[in-house]
Amino acid sequence: MKRLSILFLGLIMSVAFFAQSPVMVFEKTSHDFGKIKEQDGLASKKFEFTNTGDAPLIINRVQASCGCTATSWTKEPILPGKSGSVTASYNPLNRPGSFIKSISVYTNAASKPVQLTIKGDVIPKPAVPQ
Repeated sequence: MKRLSILFLGLIMSVAFFAQSPVMVFEKTSHDFGKIKEQDGLASKKFEFTNTGDAPLIINRVQASCGCTATSWTKEPILPGKSGSVTASYNPLNRPGSFIKSISVYTNAASKPVQLTIKGDVIPKPAVPQ
C-alpha cells in the first residue's frame, strides 16, 4: 500500500511539474504623458507584452479605475512567443490638473490581475474672454 501511495504522489507531482501555463511579460507597466492640453483630446498609450510561457494567453477582461479611461486589448489568444497589447486612452476634457489612473488586466496567466498605470498633468484650455 505504501508503494502505491508513493507512486500516486510521484505521478501527481510530475503532472504538476510539466503543466503548461502562459506568462505575460510587459515591456513597461507605467507611462507618464507629461503635460497634455485639455483641448487636444484623448491621450493614448499602447502597452506591449509577450507571452513567454508555453500555453496560449487569454485576456479575460481589462478594467480601468474610472470612466475617464477607455481600454482596448488583443482579443484572440496569444500563442507562446507571440505578442499582444493593451491600450489605455485618457480623456482630459473638463479634467484639468494631475491624474494617476490604473488599469487591471485579468488573464488566464495569474490569479491576480496585472496593474498598468498612466499619469500626467492636464493643462486647462485657455479661458474665453467675456
